Amino acid sequence: MKRCSLALLTAAFAMPLPASAQTIEERARAAAEASREKTSDSEAIQENYLTPGLAGQAISTVDNSQTFNPNIACQKTATLLELIAQPASTGDIGTLRISRDKNLDGAVDQTLTLPVPVSGICANGVVSCQPGTWNLCKSFKWDVASGGDLKLTEVGLTDLAGCYCVNNSCGSNLVWGNMASVLKDLGGGVIGALTTADPRVGVAQAVIDGPAIRYTGAQSTACSTDPSLPQTAYRASPAAIQGDAASAAASNSVFQALKGSPAGMGKAEQVRSCTITREVSLNATKAEDVIAHVGGAYATYAPSPDRLTFQMGSPRDDSLRGGSCRIFEFQMRLRVDDPDRLLQFRLSQYFFDDWIQLRIDGELVLSNPANWTGSGLPPAKCERGRTWYAYPNLDLKPWLTEGEHVISMRVAVGGEGEAFAQFDALLDMSCNPTERIVDLCAGYAGDANCTLHDETVDGVEIFRNGVATGLTPLPQTRLFEGGACSLSLTRDWFGRQRRYRCMVDTGSMPEPDLSRGAYIIDHSTETMLADRVKTADGGHATSSRPFALPDRGSVPACEPVCKTRAPTRNTAAALDGVVGAKQNAPTGWDTFYHACKTGSAGGDICPAGPGEEIVSACGCLDDFPEAVVMMQTVRLGGADLVCTGEVR
Repeated sequence: MKRCSLALLTAAFAMPLPASAQTIEERARAAAEASREKTSDSEAIQENYLTPGLAGQAISTVDNSQTFNPNIACQKTATLLELIAQPASTGDIGTLRISRDKNLDGAVDQTLTLPVPVSGICANGVVSCQPGTWNLCKSFKWDVASGGDLKLTEVGLTDLAGCYCVNNSCGSNLVWGNMASVLKDLGGGVIGALTTADPRVGVAQAVIDGPAIRYTGAQSTACSTDPSLPQTAYRASPAAIQGDAASAAASNSVFQALKGSPAGMGKAEQVRSCTITREVSLNATKAEDVIAHVGGAYATYAPSPDRLTFQMGSPRDDSLRGGSCRIFEFQMRLRVDDPDRLLQFRLSQYFFDDWIQLRIDGELVLSNPANWTGSGLPPAKCERGRTWYAYPNLDLKPWLTEGEHVISMRVAVGGEGEAFAQFDALLDMSCNPTERIVDLCAGYAGDANCTLHDETVDGVEIFRNGVATGLTPLPQTRLFEGGACSLSLTRDWFGRQRRYRCMVDTGSMPEPDLSRGAYIIDHSTETMLADRVKTADGGHATSSRPFALPDRGSVPACEPVCKTRAPTRNTAAALDGVVGAKQNAPTGWDTFYHACKTGSAGGDICPAGPGEEIVSACGCLDDFPEAVVMMQTVRLGGADLVCTGEVR
């Protein structure tokens, strides 16, 4: 493979000094400005260096005083690929012809004319439907045959990406009106398939000429007749480069000489192993750990492990004798230790004869009849003539905070009567896991003399001999059991095993003397430069002199940009059809941002494209809040999507 001369490459970035007397700062500023004109952005770099370099054209130095023709590619061609699109009356691309130079010898080796109309364009293929409609559609992916010929392979629409409709079913004159972007999307899909099949091919430039797009290309990756290059194997298996590098180093005399030098051997290392583990312990919960009966209720039982029932009062018929009117009071004391696990506590049912009040810690929570709210006798005749039943399912949990509570039931009885109240509690009896990370590697990780050498996460080796393997462990699910409690937990990892190499001896190599630099930093100011050097007798001599930084000039607060928009029809396509056909208003807006250019009068000009209207004039625009809202909308929209394996 031919290589560029080092002197010529150096000349490309060198600028001769002007003959007239200039200060160092003036010459530096002039050189920087000249270099900025040729390398200020990606377009300038591509135009001045990348495109002519791959195509074998002349490259000039920064001041344009010299030129040279580099050879950084084994083969090159002026036209690697040419694609011509001709729309039909139905809006589909009726004729799509692709001409290709396969071996980069300057001659066309393959001409492919698509046998089907193109109704939709994707990032990696096309969609062909019944002309002018989105019916009977078939999806095709750009592919390369074993002989190197470009072809179309029929696939499912889910194998394609970024599809949109271009025929009359989605709008009129879509191809002619957007010819440049249509050609770029078609050509991009073809080039992507070609470069994936043959990584030696590089594209230097794309030029659009009416309904045609032409790509300038070169073979730049390696001078090999075989497209299966060994270098590309590292993309699929990054860990393989480690063994290859070790083999190359073992046979390299320069590497071995450095390895055996004092710099390579003048240190001692220790290999230290450590672990980072996730410890999970389970604590079984008992009902009395949540709420406990201290006294007062005549019956307490558990219908199920997570339910408790408390009953209080005197339920036997006519067990209370009140004469003309007498008040009976019953109390039940409860202790709440874990209110978070007390899911419900409700008054499920009660019956009484003749009046009833229910209080918690002295606060009235229920009375029947409702007008008996005081602490004395009822406000009306005590005897009500029968037993009253109620099933209120009243929520009493807000009153049961952590600590002890007294639930009291007061009953006013005229003649003979009875009273009963039942309270039902629902408890959270799930396991109470305690999780913590035990990191025994923190000391080594924070030690500047230690470097990570190996790491295994749940049996998966992610770091080997100081190089990442590229492997990522999948989340693990483990079952933990403790007594009567069991819990299944899913975590990204549960255990890490690490090995660090720690330098414990600096060996024979002397430590660098940084005292002079430290003295300059500590004793210099913005206007005075202090220095200290060693003298022949082993002492130090200090000095100082005036010092001033050159004027750094002023820079703009930002690169001025402008925001424009242009009307567009939603022609994106999915499995269910064209998206715009499902919308009430299929026409929306495309938003563009342009870097402003300096006009002849000195002001900034917004280079709006055809059909675009200016939304925000040139300036320091900040649309970050709008971008956040858009990203959040997409995220939440994606969270609502549900994919199933059956038709619903």
